[in-house]
Amino acid sequence: MIDSLGLNIYFCKMNIAIPEKIKIHLALTTVAFIYGLNYMVAKDVMVKEYLTPFGFIMLRVLAGFIILSIVHAIFIKEKLDKKDLLYTLMCAVFGGAVNMLAFFEGLKNTSPIHASLIMVLTPCIVLLISATIIKEKVTKGKLLGLVLGLLGAGLLVSNSGSASDKVATVYGDMLIMINAVSYGFYLVLVQRLYVKYSPITVLKWIFFFGIFLIMPFGGQDALNAEYSSFPNGIWFSILYVLVLVTAGAYLLNAYALSKVTPSTVGFYVYFQPLIAAGAAILVGDDTLDIVKISSAILLFLGVYFVNKQVKK
Repeated sequence: MIDSLGLNIYFCKMNIAIPEKIKIHLALTTVAFIYGLNYMVAKDVMVKEYLTPFGFIMLRVLAGFIILSIVHAIFIKEKLDKKDLLYTLMCAVFGGAVNMLAFFEGLKNTSPIHASLIMVLTPCIVLLISATIIKEKVTKGKLLGLVLGLLGAGLLVSNSGSASDKVATVYGDMLIMINAVSYGFYLVLVQRLYVKYSPITVLKWIFFFGIFLIMPFGGQDALNAEYSSFPNGIWFSILYVLVLVTAGAYLLNAYALSKVTPSTVGFYVYFQPLIAAGAAILVGDDTLDIVKISSAILLFLGVYFVNKQVKK
């Protein structure tokens, strides 16, 4: 089903027999690169003011709904029960509206390295929310990881920017943290739907509801954009976000999740800051310093302890 994302077709044409395990990790590596480069690509469109963050999100949910609806109609053909519509709407608020609006507005006002590092905090946030909502047991190791992760994020935000741009950068960092919290709520809540439905079915409806949730904020901005003035480079960046980030990464992740555990998929999130930092430094959009390195160490240690399995 989801295996028809193009991986099999491509390798068959090349007459190459690729083991399933290799294809899975190729898919996950591709996702890491798509998301890692997105921090720089999406920021470029908004900083140059071709699209506002909210207008960009409006285009993203529209494109996501259209692409996922086509995939759903061809491969899935599954209906969502009416009794689950309200719950799916609640998931869309956290996973298809608040997190996206906060992420793009935050990314415009902070650096790609800051944004990608703060997003690594997501597993720690998921743990805190899970402990509160579904009463997941919090061990001493996980508590230590949570504290280290929060310290890392706090260090990064408190030392954001130079004197001239500190307010804007702190504002951007705080919005990225709001995005991470909102996405954490989404991950905890959406598990109930993923047990019952295909991820494509769930995502299609989340993007559908997202259209109406985001329209009051970004509808007018999307309509008023002067698309005829966009240079080819900006169109490439927009298509990158609309096609690869919005649909491609989701579909590849869905394919991987059908073959391996969520923890294996989650592991590849940790490559995103490395890819984002490398790309930003390569093109001169960002720099590394002792604060960012120290924050990264604390964040990665925090995630390690949160995900560490207790030996029986």
